[in-house]
Amino acid sequence: MTENGGEAPALSKSAAKKLAAKQAKEAKKAETQARLKAEAEARDADDYSKERYGKLPTCNSSEKTGRTWTEVEDLCKEQVDNEVLVRARVHLSRLTGKQCFVKLRHRYFSVQAVYAVDDKISKQMLKYIGGCPKESIVDVKGKLVTANTPVESCSQKHLEIQGTTFHVVSEAVPQLPLQIDDASRPLAEDGPVVNQDTRLNNRILDLRTPANQAIFRIGHGVAELFREYLTSIGFTEFHSPKIISAASEGGANVFQVSYFKGNAYLAQSPQLYKQMAICSDIEKVFTVGAVFRAEDSNTHRHLCEFVGLDLEMAFKEHYHEALDVIGNMFLNMFKGLQTRYATEIETVYKQFPNEPFKFIEPALRLEWPAAIAMLREAGVEIGDFEDLSTPQEKFLGKLVKAKYDTDFYILDKFPLAVRPFYTMPCPHDPRYSNSYDIFMRGEEIMSGAQRIHDPAMLEERAKVHEIDLETIRSYIDSFKFGASPHAGGGVGAERVLMLYLGLDNIRKTSMFPRDPKRITP
Repeated sequence: MTENGGEAPALSKSAAKKLAAKQAKEAKKAETQARLKAEAEARDADDYSKERYGKLPTCNSSEKTGRTWTEVEDLCKEQVDNEVLVRARVHLSRLTGKQCFVKLRHRYFSVQAVYAVDDKISKQMLKYIGGCPKESIVDVKGKLVTANTPVESCSQKHLEIQGTTFHVVSEAVPQLPLQIDDASRPLAEDGPVVNQDTRLNNRILDLRTPANQAIFRIGHGVAELFREYLTSIGFTEFHSPKIISAASEGGANVFQVSYFKGNAYLAQSPQLYKQMAICSDIEKVFTVGAVFRAEDSNTHRHLCEFVGLDLEMAFKEHYHEALDVIGNMFLNMFKGLQTRYATEIETVYKQFPNEPFKFIEPALRLEWPAAIAMLREAGVEIGDFEDLSTPQEKFLGKLVKAKYDTDFYILDKFPLAVRPFYTMPCPHDPRYSNSYDIFMRGEEIMSGAQRIHDPAMLEERAKVHEIDLETIRSYIDSFKFGASPHAGGGVGAERVLMLYLGLDNIRKTSMFPRDPKRITP
């Protein structure tokens, strides 16, 4: 019947034939599905391990079971013959006959779990475990035992878990855009190479490699030790604004953003605010925060956004009071990294081998004329007051390492002409200045100086640099109400981490790097 009650037109022979074929196909499909379902139910009925494995319901915080998990890194010989419960990722599963070997990974620690068919573990359970997608998060319960032979592929070489249960907490998709084994492979080993763009495009996976897990733990230590040391000697942490009305350091390397009915800029440095804090009688300050540089530099050491570790302090009579603090802060940081993060450093060096970072105490301090003399003795042509190029900095670092056996040193008394207008001239020779750079493995990590705190002198120096005084009037005026002599500097946390570990690219030490060609993820 049609919608209006009439008879439906008869199907043509061709259409009727097609309809019959379609119905037969659907009936066969339904029959197959019913058969497969029945077979699955039969297998399930015969599976005496079905309660011991499978996919857990999505965790929605519906209950508290009181169970205790042990971290992979905390597994120890004292727990041998005891039952343990661990949560980790499936790094690899290998099904061989009636056994399945699973490498479980949590951060940069790993342990092997072994399952074998017996009266508790069925063939179905073994097949399920062997087919679990890599990177799935699982809960594994079993007896901790001493491994018969060292498991060289795991950080827990002498222990393994005799698995009794295996439950999937969160299942990964079967096809991964990169393999963790490939991304973790040491540089010296043969095998597929994961290039930098592939890593950064899939950063969530890339960050799971043991080396990357360790790198960012050490990165945490850099900021932690910076804060810790300065706090211990009376510094106060503060937070400077990142949206400002004028470029922090002048020039074109600044990001302009819309700000209601006008424009504003992303801060290139917290320097002005550090100095304002000093003028407010908060005499020792530091800050940890984002710094923005609109530099179209696609080099191994430049980023458009990085974490700045900045400090400033008032001193009584000589800027070396501040320079001593800076030198000691770095030495304390390096020693703290050595002792607190030895496991992480070793993990990084397994994939990216390098010589351990060397430093001496007290920190080596060279003055500009001595550094120029070293370069000239080695055949470099350079003027007395000519700024160092990047290749010259690196070469000087090699000369310093050969002579003093240190990767860390301070270069003091830079020529005044190559420093910003607010740098205090040297009182003994006005061709030089009370300014310094600090180097790691031959690369500059910090520029600092005694700042001019006298407004009349500031105006004079600004004129020499042909700076329009009205564009910096608020800066100059901030010193009109009495200002202590002060000095300081700033350093990029990512660059410190890169050079301490001897890595070849700063993108390895920025979790989600921003450069002229990358603004995602």
